[in-house]
Amino acid sequence: MKEARLRVDWILCDGYGLCGGLAPDLIDLDEWHYPIISSEPVDRRFMDDAQRAVDCCPVRALTLDRTPPRPRPGPG
Repeated sequence: MKEARLRVDWILCDGYGLCGGLAPDLIDLDEWHYPIISSEPVDRRFMDDAQRAVDCCPVRALTLDRTPPRPRPGPG
């Protein structure tokens, strides 16, 4: 299984906060109910919760990004 990261489209997100209730181990909510998510890959144990949050977002602002991260350029 490929690594996946949760991403938020901040233009679409309206701060409903549903995602925080569906994936509390992955998503914290700020005081206005906007998601606070880690840039780290989603742990396999929480993949179902992550997918549920993506599927249930009323404005489709959440996605699971399965694109491998770009390597950072090295020195020199």
